[in-house]
Amino acid sequence: MPNYVVLKVIDSLNKNGKCLKNSKILILGVAFKKDADDKRESPGIEIIYILKGKGATIDYHDPHIPSFSGMRHYPNLAMKSVGLSKKQLKQCDCVVIITDHSEYDYPWILKNSKLIVDTRNATKNIKSGKIVKA
Repeated sequence: MPNYVVLKVIDSLNKNGKCLKNSKILILGVAFKKDADDKRESPGIEIIYILKGKGATIDYHDPHIPSFSGMRHYPNLAMKSVGLSKKQLKQCDCVVIITDHSEYDYPWILKNSKLIVDTRNATKNIKSGKIVKA
């Protein structure tokens, strides 16, 4: 799944006239499951690792995981969750929904984002050309 999501992000950015390198991407949710604080085996962390390796600037927000570091497969990857604000969303080239936490206000996120790649069908009831299903 992580490589497929990365390809969707790259393709979606390209269709919007951006390349992945130097793009600012916000990952929503790194928890393994919705509304949980377990990050073990989370595809979100692998996606972050791959995107960073390809030159993207990555931030993440997860209300259940304020920070992570020293993961078994990614020992040099350490990050802290950023705030989820209108300003943060508007600065991003792409928002990627990895974990569909109940706390997220998806219409508000869409309103303030340029592009969303939705891996969890969290935006299933919202119609917009800014949403790419992955």
